[in-house]
Amino acid sequence: MKIVEMMMPPLGESIMECTVLHLLRNVGDKVSLDDSILEVATDKVDTEVPCPYDGVIAEWLVKQDDIVAIGSAVARIELAGDDHKEIDFIPKNSSSEKLTAETPVEILEKDFQKAVSQKAETFPQNTNDTAPFYSPLVLSIAREEKIGANELASITGTGAENRITKTDILSYLDSRKTVKPVVEPVKAVSLNGGNEIIEMDRMRKMISQRMTESKNISAHVTSFIETDMTTVVRWREAVKNDYRKRSGDSITFTPILIEAVVKAIKDYPMINISVEGDKIVRKKDINIGMAVALPDGNLIVPVIHRADQYDLAGLARKVNELAKKARENKLKADDVSGGTYSVSNIGAFSNLMGTPIIVQPQVAIMAFGAIKKKPAVIETLQGDLIGIRSLMFISHSYDHRVVDGSLGGMFLKKVNDYLENFDSHRTLI
Repeated sequence: MKIVEMMMPPLGESIMECTVLHLLRNVGDKVSLDDSILEVATDKVDTEVPCPYDGVIAEWLVKQDDIVAIGSAVARIELAGDDHKEIDFIPKNSSSEKLTAETPVEILEKDFQKAVSQKAETFPQNTNDTAPFYSPLVLSIAREEKIGANELASITGTGAENRITKTDILSYLDSRKTVKPVVEPVKAVSLNGGNEIIEMDRMRKMISQRMTESKNISAHVTSFIETDMTTVVRWREAVKNDYRKRSGDSITFTPILIEAVVKAIKDYPMINISVEGDKIVRKKDINIGMAVALPDGNLIVPVIHRADQYDLAGLARKVNELAKKARENKLKADDVSGGTYSVSNIGAFSNLMGTPIIVQPQVAIMAFGAIKKKPAVIETLQGDLIGIRSLMFISHSYDHRVVDGSLGGMFLKKVNDYLENFDSHRTLI
């Protein structure tokens, strides 16, 4: 029987390493192509990794809580036969040269070093056997926290071959910021007996870090507009029961709002960009991230890729599918990667308006408030009237480094126009 090494596959845009959460199969277990055999966590999502072979697990090369680089070996699989299928995780090289197990990691490391190069102190590079190895994530944290090479080398590593892990460097930062007590540490107790200290879970820590980074990176500006949603509300009320009978699912306002955003992006493509240094990257695809609140109170942003390729019924199905996967913790890495513009329906919590924080590396995000019936002025050929209308505030936060007030405002107005001029005679197929 032939034994091959299974490599950690790519897990999404800009992800260079992951943490092993659980080994889902034991040594000696039979596995089939696409069977999930381990669960890992990245800085974006928890996901299960499928097996690329039919065979038997001969040996695990990783264990729970290990930090694993993308492209490195995680298991040895004894193949079921000479003829076997496998998932092509790593793109084939255009030349006839066979990729080694180390090649993807070396490439990622090289790209990472190029992306984060700066004038500050240079860290030891992994160019020989005696130099310390630092993962891209550890190097990134070290640069952000201004940890010098000598200071980094002084941190005790708990990873394989005493390498420094993300946990090691974050623990070091905590200890560096905290004044150590002169007495034996005790469990934290409230002085008045009324407070409770709650440790952030891993996802909350990631959200905290990402939101802080975004505010530090982008020059946030927020514009507002009040939109008349009366036509949309009446249309949805008229079709929702029939749609549920035919599809077994609901038609919410979210796909309608996303459709308006997609149309507006086509009109103003310079809102569908990202910033790389002093260069602007205009995105070809329109990938809409939609914020979803999880049962535990955390937030995640799954992505509708190529949202402009869906009609309204298709968007409705995709919105319901991603929201369900998010709440059941079944999102894959690809489901949360590659977003180019994001939306948040804060109206679901009866909020009128908000100032959303941009999802990096995007440059804008839109929040839709609660739809409320209000008295409003209605302009007619016979004169102005007062009537009851369903109104909604839209908030548009954008990065003022690259999106000026004119573009941010015109884009917001265009979304407003598409919603106010919604075709009330359209059908859902």
